[in-house]
This record gives sequence, structure tokens and C-alpha cells, in this order.
Amino acid sequence: MLGLVLSTLPTIAEARAATATRARPALARDAAAMRALTQRLPRTAVTKVDCGQIPGICEVQAGTNLFYIDPSARYLIVGRIYDMETHQDLTAARLLAINPDMLVGAAASAKAQETDSAGLAPSRPQSTAAPASAPAQKVSLASLPANGAIEWGSGNANAPKVTVFSDFHCGYCRALHQTLKAIGVRVTERPISILGTRAISEAVICAEDKAAAMEWAYGDQEVAKRACDTSGLDANEAFARAHGFTGTPVLVREDGAVLLGFRPREFLESWLKGGA
Repeated sequence: MLGLVLSTLPTIAEARAATATRARPALARDAAAMRALTQRLPRTAVTKVDCGQIPGICEVQAGTNLFYIDPSARYLIVGRIYDMETHQDLTAARLLAINPDMLVGAAASAKAQETDSAGLAPSRPQSTAAPASAPAQKVSLASLPANGAIEWGSGNANAPKVTVFSDFHCGYCRALHQTLKAIGVRVTERPISILGTRAISEAVICAEDKAAAMEWAYGDQEVAKRACDTSGLDANEAFARAHGFTGTPVLVREDGAVLLGFRPREFLESWLKGGA
């Protein structure tokens, strides 16, 4: 028996050596991509670069946020990766693996801060109102203008109504959009640009059919650009900053109660009826 055990030792050692040999090029590739990315985005705190998850693309983890680059770090991709064969949202799966308890509000906030520090977000006038130290628990929407809103959803006047502050590049906003459709509620959608989507929001708000344009935007389809008064979007964003809404989605119930982040359908149905 001892002889058998000893005879297996070289095999185990050889296997470990082979694994280490295979790992070295991958580690070297990841390290090279990290160096290149650090040179291009020196103010972005990158946690990890992994070029082995998706062929030809390196996944970049920055805190609880993900984005993608090519191995040379020349091209940066901000968006979601879908596997067309398995019909899986790979980005969502990785985000949940990184932080299972993550709410999209916190993730989008981190993403916005990292994007700003990298110089990727367009500059816009900031609100003169001091931001709240923590997101408001209850708000009044009475001051917000109609030209910053998209009305959609159930035609039943007795259906619950909710206002949603959203970003068209926010994956959880898309999930919430589909969930609210399934529930059958009346929705007032107020776009805010957390992920650099102001131009898309303007195209949707200026469209003749805003609800249809919103569907195109959530489907990553191009929305024709038309000129119009976009001051309603400025009001949405100023309101969001003033009340500490630094991420999306944010839901506001008819009674002013605020809910940060996406939740499952069962929770939303209860919350919309006044539940905690």
C-alpha cells in the first residue's frame, strides 16, 4: 500500500506543476491588462482584471462594479454581456457573485463615481441644493414638472401608481420595468443620468411617443433625436441629488414612501399596496 501511495506522488506533483504552468500565461495576461488599464485610468480604483471569463474581453472589477476592456485596454465597454446560447445575463450573475446582497442603487452610485473619476461622464451643471446625508425615506413629488415624465402602464385608474427614477443603461431598471408591466401598475418614469445616458433620456423625452421610445431605449435600440424642452430632466436630476438618490432605480409610492433598488415581484406587490 505504501508503495502504491509513493508511486502516485510524482503524478500529483506533475499535475500541480502542469496546472501552475497553464496558469502563468493567464496571470501574465491579466497583469498586462491591469498595467495598461492603470496607465489609461489612473484615478479608477481597479480591484481585479480577469481576461479568462469571456473570450477576447477582459472583465474589470472596481469595487462592486464591473466593466470590460480589450486585452490592450484601448477600448472600454460599459454595459452588459449576454450569452446568446444560454440566454444568461453574465454581468448580472457576476455582480451577484461579487456581492449577493447588493442593491443597484449602491452599485450605480459606485459606477457613477468611478466613471466620473475616469473622465468618462459628461459634465453637467450641478444642483445648488446640498445633497441629503442619506436618501430620503419619504418625499413629495409635487414640484416636479410634467415634461420630465413618461407615463405608461395600466389604464385602470384604480391600479396602484408609482414614480420611478431610472437610467436606461441600468440593468436592474430594465428588470423593474418588466416586473411593473407584469404587475399592471400605473407608472410615471423620470429618467436621470447616472451612467452617462443624458442624450438617450433627451431623445426619449422629446419623442412624439415617449412610451414607445422608452421601450426602444431599454431594448438598446436607437431613438431618433428631436429638439425639445429638456428642463424636466434637469429637474429630475436636481431632485434626485437633493434627496440623496445617487443610484437607480428609485421607486416613490403615491404616499411618498421611497424604495431604493430592485426587488422581486412579490415584495413589490406588497409594497405598492402599502406594505413595508
